[in-house]
Amino acid sequence: MQVHVNTDHNIEGHAAMTTWATTEVQRAVNRHAGHITRIEVHLSDETGQKSGPSNMRCLIEARHEGRPPMAVTEHADNLHQAVTGAAEKLARMIDSSLGRAARPAPAPAPQ
Repeated sequence: MQVHVNTDHNIEGHAAMTTWATTEVQRAVNRHAGHITRIEVHLSDETGQKSGPSNMRCLIEARHEGRPPMAVTEHADNLHQAVTGAAEKLARMIDSSLGRAARPAPAPAPQ
């Protein structure tokens, strides 16, 4: 599973932050790692130099084998909260999607 972290021009994408974000996302989706081929993490500061509540955004897109891409977004006051929240949302979305796929089709109603 490849994880790529991208930042906008308002966020300095240093190695420690990239490593932390990668580890956080991998931890959240680890149980599904064999089915995920690629994850894109997009970090942005929506207000730039201005301060304000929930101005950090994390969008995570996961490419899952044989399925359309899944994407989640989380807004928070800082990058750590945004990444953690988005990673948890993605894990729940994958759990839900795979759970639906694994359920057997309902039996036809008797006539």
